[in-house]
Amino acid sequence: MRSESYKKLLAISTFVSMISFPTCKINLGLNILAKRKDGYHEINSLMYPVPVKDVLEIVPAENFEFTNSGLKIPGELKDNLIFKAYEMLRKEYYLPPVKIHIYKNIPMGGGLGGGSSNGAYTLKSLNNLFNLNLSDEALRTYAAKLGSDCPFFIAELPQIAKGRGEILSPSELNLKGMYLLLVNDGTHISTADAYGRIRPTTPIQLLETVLEAPMETWREDLVNDFEAPILNDFPQLMQVKNTLYDLGATYAAMTGSGSTIFGLFKNAPNVDDVFSFHNGFVNLVEL
Repeated sequence: MRSESYKKLLAISTFVSMISFPTCKINLGLNILAKRKDGYHEINSLMYPVPVKDVLEIVPAENFEFTNSGLKIPGELKDNLIFKAYEMLRKEYYLPPVKIHIYKNIPMGGGLGGGSSNGAYTLKSLNNLFNLNLSDEALRTYAAKLGSDCPFFIAELPQIAKGRGEILSPSELNLKGMYLLLVNDGTHISTADAYGRIRPTTPIQLLETVLEAPMETWREDLVNDFEAPILNDFPQLMQVKNTLYDLGATYAAMTGSGSTIFGLFKNAPNVDDVFSFHNGFVNLVEL
């Protein structure tokens, strides 16, 4: 049975490659509510898709191969979510070897979910390449095994994330027409280190209630619980946030566990010569 499945999958994909463009996200508010018995934390956050992209190509091959260009990916292959996603489906559906190339544009350790997006897009690409006919629900189940943020990238719509991030519900928040400025100065903050700085607490206001209020109120009321301890230890990030407000941002905050700071603008800001980093990332996009 395995041999027949293998030959079938290989035959239907011999002359096909799959190219996709993994995106990223920002967190609009992020409340850390409690620590769970499984070691994760209960959160409440709105994840919003952002059209800043990597490039992922998967091609059937005689032997497995993984290559990377653009930003260098640290760590070992066995820990990479792209590889984990492939291995997960390979074992269950007897997939043939593939060659995977990822061009990394989204900075790592920046709270943008680029690694999670890569893992989710690998699942979607393999599903399409080998005609596995997995539903979005099934893909989200696999994605949740990869990481807490991964299920978000299966649908990529504004979603409220609860549980450890895998319990998703749609949000009607629409930022279309706003300008988003992402600023990453090269500071790398590990998620484990970020959680180590947090004491879970009950927020004063429910996140969903805050998001329904005018954006002008978000500066005081929409809180990322990671931000205060991290910006206290990395004052250069506070400087970036203050600069975004000086440029006219309606709202500015850190996304995820950092270190990317973003600003939302009603009009495109002039950022020429404002930010200068040796290893940095400044990207202005219209949502």
